[in-house]
Amino acid sequence: MRFIALEKLINMSDGYTAHRRLGFQDVVLVQRAGEHYVFEAQCPHREHPLDLATIDAGEVRCGLHGYRFGLPAGDLIYASEEPCRGLRVWPVHYEGNELGVMWDETAH
Repeated sequence: MRFIALEKLINMSDGYTAHRRLGFQDVVLVQRAGEHYVFEAQCPHREHPLDLATIDAGEVRCGLHGYRFGLPAGDLIYASEEPCRGLRVWPVHYEGNELGVMWDETAH
């Protein structure tokens, strides 16, 4: 596993949302209420882009069907149709003035 930097801490503030690519995986990096989160960029229900989602109060709400996932674990909180798996999330790591994730290229 190796550290993959996603952003410099100086660029982060509440409301920050960015789409990033890690290998073959698209992720969203956000800051809400001073907390940083990294999660997959498509809703597990119908693959709607989650960089367009409402992210507030520890939840990600998909704009397509209203599915809600809890942060930081990614658990499914609400399904408006058939249930789906939880949201994939990665723990945020810090190195110097950058934040990112520990990435295992062989596992993704």
